[in-house]
Amino acid sequence: MNTRFDNNTASLPVSRREFLGYTVAAGALSAMPKVIAQMKRRPERPNIILLLGDDHRWDALGCAGNSVIHTPELDRLAGQGVMFRNHFATTPICCASRASIMTGQYAGTHGIYDFSTDLTESQIRECYWMRLKEAGYNIGFVGKYGVGEHLPAAEFDYWKGFPGFGFYFPNGPSGDHLTNIQAEQANEFLKTAPRDKPFCLSVSFKAPHIQDEDPRLYLPSNETLSLYENTEIPPPKGAPPGDIYRFPLAIQRSETRRRWGTSFSTPALYQASMKGYYRLVSGIDAAIGSIRKTLEAEGLADNTIIIYSADHGVFHNEHGFAEKWYGHEESLRIPLILYDPRATASGRGQRRETISLNIDLAPTILELAGVKRGDSVQGRSLLPLLGRDEPEARRIFFFEHHLPYGGWIPSSDGIRTERWKYIRYTDTAAPFEELYDLANDQHEIHNLAGQEGFRQQQHALAEFMETWRDSLQQKTNRWTEPVGEAELKRHGLIL
Repeated sequence: MNTRFDNNTASLPVSRREFLGYTVAAGALSAMPKVIAQMKRRPERPNIILLLGDDHRWDALGCAGNSVIHTPELDRLAGQGVMFRNHFATTPICCASRASIMTGQYAGTHGIYDFSTDLTESQIRECYWMRLKEAGYNIGFVGKYGVGEHLPAAEFDYWKGFPGFGFYFPNGPSGDHLTNIQAEQANEFLKTAPRDKPFCLSVSFKAPHIQDEDPRLYLPSNETLSLYENTEIPPPKGAPPGDIYRFPLAIQRSETRRRWGTSFSTPALYQASMKGYYRLVSGIDAAIGSIRKTLEAEGLADNTIIIYSADHGVFHNEHGFAEKWYGHEESLRIPLILYDPRATASGRGQRRETISLNIDLAPTILELAGVKRGDSVQGRSLLPLLGRDEPEARRIFFFEHHLPYGGWIPSSDGIRTERWKYIRYTDTAAPFEELYDLANDQHEIHNLAGQEGFRQQQHALAEFMETWRDSLQQKTNRWTEPVGEAELKRHGLIL
């Protein structure tokens, strides 16, 4: 039997059960401040970080099979999370795609086609970050905002966004590189964000986009200059540069071709451009490593979801093109990695082949946070795809580009299914159409439009595209096929 003491009485006997009870209670009281601190650091709802590259195409990652590029942090993120291998932008230009990511809408619905048009006040209220703020999240933004001329800085709890395209060395050639500055700003947010509420941090990198105002185009950080120095970058696996000559003159003379001249028209330019591009991607990778270290140091890593994607892709000499804008794979297809530290071991290192879109990010983020999506959202949450069994797959989607750039970029609409792609340029002298069987022509070299034996497929996809485009302009909330699946299946256009 143990003995109980106090300052005013003689010792009294106490049972073993009572003694253990007092011991546990005392331990609990002494640990209470630590428990409270942990509760503040780990809210029930998850923290979310959305990281976006600019012009980062899907295959510029080690985990995507690129044996040259150095991306250990992104590869680790993919190994710990879920990688979506068929993720696409619905409009391959910065302003429209970023508006689609924020709102979960196609460009045909949100109406952002140029760099001067702002989101309306009602559209801002439907953005994922504003809905999270209204649900009690602390929200931060770092980097290139990219939508309109007026910045919504006042809506954010932490704002380090900038207008326009930004500069890689904003403080002069001897100053810090923009990617490193953005990493520092993201880390500042993580260190100073209130611990009694969850957060959502959006980090929008300028990299690996070119510096339009500089003849060197790609301006990586000093820390990455030695990377790839003695590496010969192999030619692209896609369509050869000579493929340009099958396109009409409106495309041969377009902005994609003009910029090709300054980026890829000689072997030396190709090597310089690709090494600069890869170095900028590696700079993003290092920034992600820094952010993850801060999450660990701040005790936030176990409850912080990290999503990495991009606004659109970019041509690297395929078809004789540079930049983006057109509906080919290099321009549309982008990375998507979703890492949730709460996932079980079986949910890590997964690969998903199902088609996913940039308009899916907003509803996915909202569902992760347990926040209701708005009625205007046209994308759909990807959370059902995180399980081992994939639900019904998206088989088809619409894409578009309508920034004429003074007549230098032909506008286009298109449809992509799991197997087929149809593109129509809408403002050339004579409408030009492309039809590709991706199962047998993954690099989109053999245009089947107008060929005997493929007219029915071409007509069905063209009709489908027109109906879907019209439904978006009417702001119809639908992702399903406007003309129905039966007709498309009958022609073998969807599986």
